[in-house]
Amino acid sequence: MTHSIIDILFRPGQFFSGLDIEKERMTLPLLILLAGGITAAAYGYLIGGVTAQMMGGAMAGLDTIVLLSSVIGAFLGVFIFWIIWAALMFGISMVFKGSGSFSGTLMVIGYGYLPQVIGTVITLIAAIEYVPKIVVPKITSAMMQDPAAVQQVTASLMKDPAMVELTQISALVTIVFLLWSANIWIFGIQNARKLAVRDAAICVGIPVIAWIFYMIYTLGVS
Repeated sequence: MTHSIIDILFRPGQFFSGLDIEKERMTLPLLILLAGGITAAAYGYLIGGVTAQMMGGAMAGLDTIVLLSSVIGAFLGVFIFWIIWAALMFGISMVFKGSGSFSGTLMVIGYGYLPQVIGTVITLIAAIEYVPKIVVPKITSAMMQDPAAVQQVTASLMKDPAMVELTQISALVTIVFLLWSANIWIFGIQNARKLAVRDAAICVGIPVIAWIFYMIYTLGVS
């Protein structure tokens, strides 16, 4: 491969036009996803620590379970979403009679994940700034017998001003960098599935726009 990381980010059309998807190794996409998984796990550690602190008094060892689940879930989530994005775009491209292997689609989704690694680093920095400011309410063992009490404490945490600001920043950063990834994916899907740019844009746009609307909806109801 003769092109650089800069080409992926800023010249995706040029990058993918010079790439033989079926002959290219998966090494760099996997490294990009690994970097994304590590940064996501670090962010999960900070956010999971808040939840663990809230749940710590409810049951012995529950805080450790919550923290580990947050870290492992965040790390694995990157790879799960990688497969989901690829499957959705591959499936939609079948409507346009796209050709090319699923592994090729996985590869270009991996390349296009690079902006989201940058975005996760930004949210991680924001979390380092905001998490210490969050006032964490406690759930006691007695409260565990009352679902309404648990829900009330959880709602109190989510309404904490620092938590609200961190959630909003995280959502905004995620949307911006997902759109950046989408721009890269369009050219990648065009190459991997041998489609017109318009058709590739539809394949990428449908799941991405749906996910963005879902994020905005959940942000509004939280």
